[in-house]
Amino acid sequence: MPKVIAEVSIVPIGTGDTGVSAFVAEAIKALEKVAESNGLRYHVCAMGTAIEGELDSVWQAVKEMQEAMFAAGAKRLLTTLRIDDRRDKEETLERKRQAVAEKGAKIERM
Repeated sequence: MPKVIAEVSIVPIGTGDTGVSAFVAEAIKALEKVAESNGLRYHVCAMGTAIEGELDSVWQAVKEMQEAMFAAGAKRLLTTLRIDDRRDKEETLERKRQAVAEKGAKIERM
């Protein structure tokens, strides 16, 4: 099965607190478990997480991330998932960033 690049953002709603980092941390811990057993690669960003791997494993990771947030006390989640399923050539997280940088754009400024 070809690899995909996905970006997921899961936001707990109605937690009674504006901070969500505790929920996000639990989701990332769940992702790490799936990543270790399924060979996924991921990068946590400020507003979401990029995941690279086989599609079925990405689906599994997102499900486990949601379940971890529910287990942490969330009652409702808003999940946004974008998947780049390219079949003409294999892509990686790094290659997608590199392609933009090669065209002269600064891809990061910290």
